Amino acid sequence: MEQLDIKLLGREYRVACKPEEKEGLLAAVAYLDGKMRDLATKTNSSGERLAVMTALNISHEFLQLQRAGGFDIPTLKRRIEHIKGRLDTALAEQENLF
Repeated sequence: MEQLDIKLLGREYRVACKPEEKEGLLAAVAYLDGKMRDLATKTNSSGERLAVMTALNISHEFLQLQRAGGFDIPTLKRRIEHIKGRLDTALAEQENLF
């Protein structure tokens, strides 16, 4: 585990995460910070109330997505890997031109 310093609404926090999860955690931090800032602006809330309201909103979004069938993550990962392979091949061909 490594220690990672993150910022939410301008406040710094230190969290532990596995190196392979760092990118995902940083994406989650960015998403959460954006949601909190948006809700703070709309509701003029702060502190614990803002955190609870944001958690409820994100939970609601998650449950709606889950009920609607959600995403097929394994299929999306396979498609991303396929696209990545095609990009790697195309870039390798470009390198051979120079």
